Amino acid sequence: MRHGISGRKLNRTSSHRKALFANLAVSLIANEQIKTTLPKAKDLRPYVEKLVTLGKKGGLHARRQVLSVIKDNQLAEKLFGALAERYKGRSGGYTRIMKAGYRHGDNAPMAVIEFVDRDVEAKGKKDRERVAAEAVDSPVV
Repeated sequence: MRHGISGRKLNRTSSHRKALFANLAVSLIANEQIKTTLPKAKDLRPYVEKLVTLGKKGGLHARRQVLSVIKDNQLAEKLFGALAERYKGRSGGYTRIMKAGYRHGDNAPMAVIEFVDRDVEAKGKKDRERVAAEAVDSPVV
């Protein structure tokens, strides 16, 4: 019996799950909205909310704890700067999950997980910057 055991295995090993949630958290912090399956979104929510709480706490120890998960200094700076400032008056509930129908290939339930009061311009910003940089670097034919 599985009494009192929380979280899903998602048919992955523990190291694969750890990497999965770290990657999903990085994508969510960078884009502030991602689309994934409903079970993954439900398991990602407490993971990301703990990171935002660490960002609000500030300090060296919290920064090192965050960097042990997301491994990206720019995103850690965003977490400790913009996101911490945005949610300083809120005591939890930084994300929302909205159901988004079913995936065409395997009928898996899909969901959109996003930050509450998110920055609409953040979604796809990195891709737009990359395309603009390539347009500047490439010669005109």
